[in-house]
Amino acid sequence: MIRFEQVTKRYPDGTTAVDDLSFEVSEGELVTLVGPSGCGKTTTMMMVNRLIEPTSGRIFVDGDDIATVDPVLLRRRIGYVIQQVGLFPHRTVLDNTATVPALLGWKRAKARARAAELLDLVGLDPRTYGSRYPEQLSGGQRQRVGVARALAADPPVLLMDEPFGAVDPVVREQLQDEFLRMQAAARRTVLLVTHDIEEAIRLGDRVAVYGQGRIEQFDTPGAVLGAPASPYVAGFVGADRGLKRLSVTAIEPEDLEQPPVARPDEPAGRALDRLRAEGARWAVVLDAGGDLHGWVGIGELAAGGTVAALAHRMTAWVPVGAPLKQAFGVMLQYDAGWVAVLDGARFLGVLTPARLHEALRRSVDADARGVTRGQVPFDSVADA
Repeated sequence: MIRFEQVTKRYPDGTTAVDDLSFEVSEGELVTLVGPSGCGKTTTMMMVNRLIEPTSGRIFVDGDDIATVDPVLLRRRIGYVIQQVGLFPHRTVLDNTATVPALLGWKRAKARARAAELLDLVGLDPRTYGSRYPEQLSGGQRQRVGVARALAADPPVLLMDEPFGAVDPVVREQLQDEFLRMQAAARRTVLLVTHDIEEAIRLGDRVAVYGQGRIEQFDTPGAVLGAPASPYVAGFVGADRGLKRLSVTAIEPEDLEQPPVARPDEPAGRALDRLRAEGARWAVVLDAGGDLHGWVGIGELAAGGTVAALAHRMTAWVPVGAPLKQAFGVMLQYDAGWVAVLDGARFLGVLTPARLHEALRRSVDADARGVTRGQVPFDSVADA
């Protein structure tokens, strides 16, 4: 979808911003460009929509050499989100969002209907916010409008320059989550520039780590963290890259342990006898279909009655496929020795600290070997 072929940008004063750059972004892929200030990542992105012209080399978008495409028409095919948002202060939120469809000649009613749809998609009720002006919005709300405006004409390509950099960490994470949800549904081709390695690895399908005008490593987030291509990349991603890897390592069913199970309608005495025989202190409460109804401890079962009447609501849980970092956070939040892992309402197992560590280690080893995590054996301390 986007292809760079030996692209160089050199300014009249001799400064080389980008040097002989060649890489490709596949259709539907989200690639993050990350590096220190002045490394050429923003220049790279701005050459895609011809806000900056390359000195040499060629850039293709959807098979077209962009040097042969009218810049105005090219930009109308490409969504663009910047840190400063760039909303028109004299236009309402709804009209700001409808800007590109209007420029493309859409009828006003259709453009505004699409704008309302996109505002709702980014979490802004158009009935509440559509008639407001940018100065009446918070920073996070303006960022949401900027994303909605960039998506309004349904562009196949989206360029994002530090799109979440001007908001506080809590709002930034919310915006990232919403954007990932939208990307999972639409699968646009995205180039996203950031200086934050954690944002780069959290959002990107692949990450391009820039040195000075060159890409030092272009790989999956897990590979960048687990096998840095050079000392420069290792230094850039940080000595705590193992911890950062928690953000990009998903929970898989093979990571889970299977605890004792009690049924909701089971007599408490019977469940108590079984837990004592197994040497267990608690059990998860599952119905016949495998749906989770909570958990119960051996102390509660001594009171008699049915398991259902004694069960606690399960608060420490995460969905399968969630990152290990999320599971670790839930453990800390609830001071829990394990978290339940669900597929919808269906219980799959529990993730313990030992299994979390094992999953992280196997993930690193899998990337180093070029195999899947399930193909990597791991001997934990408990197995020794």
